[in-house]
This record gives sequence, C-alpha cells and structure tokens, in this order.
Amino acid sequence: MAFCFDIKRSLRFTVLIPALILISALYSYAFQGKVVGVSDGDTITVMHNGTGEKIRLYGIDTPEKRQDFGTKAKKFTSDMVYGKKVTVESVTTDRYGRTVGLVYIGGKCLKRQLVAKGFVFIYKHNEATIT
Repeated sequence: MAFCFDIKRSLRFTVLIPALILISALYSYAFQGKVVGVSDGDTITVMHNGTGEKIRLYGIDTPEKRQDFGTKAKKFTSDMVYGKKVTVESVTTDRYGRTVGLVYIGGKCLKRQLVAKGFVFIYKHNEATIT
C-alpha cells in the first residue's frame, strides 16, 4: 500500500511542477526586440513577432511633451534605447492594450536610469518596487 502511495505522490509532482512553471511563464514573459519608436519618456515601440508593440514602463510616469522636462525625458529615453535591442519583461497590460513592463538595455534597467536622472514621477503604490 505504501508503494502505491509513493507512486501517486511522484505522479502528482511530475504533473504539478511543469504546470507551475508554465503558469509563471504565462504571467511573466520576456522578449527581445529592436526599439523602433519613442512616444515619450515612458512609452516606446519594440518590434515583437514582426510588429511594433507599444511598451509602457512599469511603475513610473514621465512628464508629457508640453510639461517641464518632457522633451528632455523623451530625448534621454531615445538616446538610451532607440534603434537598439532591448529586453522587455511584461508585467501587465494597461487599459489601452499596451504592454506594461520593465525594459533592459545592456543589463541596465531603463526605469532606473530615468529615476536616477530625475525624469520621473513615481506612482505611490509602486514606490517600494523600483527595480
């Protein structure tokens, strides 16, 4: 009887572990692509599966074009990533259907670079999650 119990347990783990890995991959995926557009300091377009995908940086907001430093924030983002290959780690999708995520260039987090230069407003509910 104990032998049958061990087989059942090992079968459960054989099914459970791959299922957990699959679920975590579905909720948090990453891809690489070339940046083909910069809308403003916190929104870029990255080529993904043959089409441009709008990416909104997770947890921050940069000034709009007509606000103080809006043009400088966009230029900084453009200088950092435009025409370059980046890695995008998807976190969620916003109400406009854009991917919201973290963007990395050469091992550096774009969000951190914008924060370090003082170009961002940090959402209060995300202050502890600057990555």
